[in-house]
Amino acid sequence: MTDFNTLPHEDQLAVLHELAQRTLKRYALPDGCSAQLVNLSENATYRVGCPDGRCWALRIHRALYQPKQAIASELAWVVDLRRQGVAITPSPVAGCDGALIQETAHPRMATPRHAVLFDWETGSEPAIGDDLAGSFEILGETAARMHIHARQWRRPSWFTRHSWTFETALGEKRPRWGRWRDGIGMNRETQALFRRTVNLIGRRLAAYGMGAQRFGLVHADLRLANLLIDGGAVKVIDFDDCGFSWYMYDAATPVSFHEHAPQTPELIEHWKTGYRKVLPLPKEDEAEIPTFVMFRRILLVAWIASHMEAEFPKSLGVGYTDGTRPLCEDYLRRFS
Repeated sequence: MTDFNTLPHEDQLAVLHELAQRTLKRYALPDGCSAQLVNLSENATYRVGCPDGRCWALRIHRALYQPKQAIASELAWVVDLRRQGVAITPSPVAGCDGALIQETAHPRMATPRHAVLFDWETGSEPAIGDDLAGSFEILGETAARMHIHARQWRRPSWFTRHSWTFETALGEKRPRWGRWRDGIGMNRETQALFRRTVNLIGRRLAAYGMGAQRFGLVHADLRLANLLIDGGAVKVIDFDDCGFSWYMYDAATPVSFHEHAPQTPELIEHWKTGYRKVLPLPKEDEAEIPTFVMFRRILLVAWIASHMEAEFPKSLGVGYTDGTRPLCEDYLRRFS
């Protein structure tokens, strides 16, 4: 069998599309539904359109990225957040067998994939050039409510999610998204600059600590692509990377890939304004938000290098690594 990962990109897309169409048969959908790819990152996400006008979102999981129990844990949190009115999240749809998680296979794939179908959520993905002041304020409120829920929720006994700590993100031992040292275009000078920055991040996070009021269950990927603006509502989608990390990490992820943009500091201020409407924001927490922005930026340098088979990280490439240099220099000046 040909390894799926060695296939040309167009062939991979064709196989994934065939897999998506096969998977639709596992659900009680109207006849004539078809799947159209809307995003390919960790997972492949499809818009499922039906002749009667209804639509759903189908997520085909990346092979071996999340075990089934971790996906079930994600869905348990998503469902409870929506049920409790904490956040507007997608509703998963059970298959014909009653299961929310389906296992689906293709003859050109060595490993079966997990799949989840969600009701389609209306709204549009925000862009960094939009007027996002109000949306970031609402997002800050939403993040605070999610943090309250995470602290109070009695998770199922089988609940399991990974952790985004210094070691699992930027450490030397099997970081989840690859090594920052392998960033595209990394040279000796850039690596030395990154190393000084990573070491400072590590020292600051060690001093900040992982107490219960600072570290817990978070979305961990509230970037613009995982938000939908629908009138005055901000909907939160794609909890695939949710896990245990610092609560203030959720202040940094909304500016992912735009950490260098001139409007970013102002957007973070709006996020903090919204957060304070729901929860106090101690000065110690606020002081580390720049650390989490830098933490995320370097983590994404590693992510891009380890995901070059996908179009979006490929489009960022060396430019994102180079654009991180002045951010490192500024961070070192401010916090060393």
